[in-house]
Amino acid sequence: MTIDAEVQALSRVPLFQGLEPSKLRLLAFISDRMEFQDGEHLCHQGDDGDSAFVVLSGEVAVFVDENEVARVGQYAIIGEIAILCDVPRTATLQSVGTTHILAISKDDFLKLIAEFPKVSLEIMRVLALRLEKTTRELAQARPAST
Repeated sequence: MTIDAEVQALSRVPLFQGLEPSKLRLLAFISDRMEFQDGEHLCHQGDDGDSAFVVLSGEVAVFVDENEVARVGQYAIIGEIAILCDVPRTATLQSVGTTHILAISKDDFLKLIAEFPKVSLEIMRVLALRLEKTTRELAQARPAST
């Protein structure tokens, strides 16, 4: 994948949609391009969180305590909770088929947030939506009290 294709992909990630192309080009340039085959792990629950991942193509399964809780695809960003909260990884991430990823280091991700407050607002929105979804699913899974 060329740097221009990576910039195009980053521009489609909701968190980065407000960034100007020159900043997206810099982000693509400093990020690590990785390819994972079916079943390979991007990271494991409990690991130190040293990067966030942008899915350029393919799909990633998200496991918590060995239970698959979600699947994310192209233009999703995952793994950001560990670097934002400075906690161990909250999930294991596993490639479904061949998956291409841009890994953004913790330092670069935090610099991006500091420089662009709009990114911070989008992160809060994304995390709030995830929390709302999880809360709703927990409420539905809870047995009715008698």
